[in-house]
Amino acid sequence: MPSLPPTFAEQVIAQPARAQFEAFIDEHRSALNHCLDGLTEEQARRSLVPSRTTLLGLVKHATFVEKVWFDEAVTCRPRVELGLPAASEDSFLLDDGDTIASVRQAHREACEAARRATASLDLDDVLRGNRRGPLPLRWVYLHVLRELAQHCGHADILREQILGE
Repeated sequence: MPSLPPTFAEQVIAQPARAQFEAFIDEHRSALNHCLDGLTEEQARRSLVPSRTTLLGLVKHATFVEKVWFDEAVTCRPRVELGLPAASEDSFLLDDGDTIASVRQAHREACEAARRATASLDLDDVLRGNRRGPLPLRWVYLHVLRELAQHCGHADILREQILGE
């Protein structure tokens, strides 16, 4: 999995907070999407831990995260209308039709939709569609960044195990 450039933080340090949040979120989105680079379909689906976590499942779950936090929370549309599972843990489940190409494309599309959904919002704007209740965009950005960083770490370890075999 490609690591973050060594000068990345320095490139946004003088930018406003929103630009910093978006740059760091985008960097982690990209890193997670690229964890599938060079893998076979079998490798991407390989389960190495007792949970449902696979590399392909991580990227599929990241798509769920984007849709929950930047579609459901912004538009207030329910998960069923968005075609999302009710439970977060079910977003790791892979269908027979899930491929590296299809999951990556769905993830890229969800990320682009998230950028469009938040483009006109300010960090202190309140999103009302989340199950936790109203939350400011600033909190949502921090939460998504935390989740993406955690999953990038999972992906690093899984990828290292798969490629080390």
